[in-house]
Amino acid sequence: MSKQTPLLLPQNAELLAQMGEQFKLARLRRKLSAELVAERASISRATLWAIEKGSPTVAIGSYLAVLVALGLKQDILLLAKDDIIGRTYQDLQLPLRKRAPKEKKES
Repeated sequence: MSKQTPLLLPQNAELLAQMGEQFKLARLRRKLSAELVAERASISRATLWAIEKGSPTVAIGSYLAVLVALGLKQDILLLAKDDIIGRTYQDLQLPLRKRAPKEKKES
């Protein structure tokens, strides 16, 4: 059974390739071999190379495993952290109160 490559717009494929290059540079800055990182991430060297090339067929779990192996697991939490557009849409759908809430009488 062959893997189907997801269809990506050229700009999205470029983003994925950029991300892969950043993974490779992080590994090289730490002076870690591909074999060692792949072993720590419990993936094959071929999968690590695919990640470093920005392959869209690699599972997100493998990307996370490499981040952990590089000591960068907190970086995954930065994805979509500041969702300005989503928050704007959310704010537009908030109901507006027309009256102030009634004050409670103290007895």
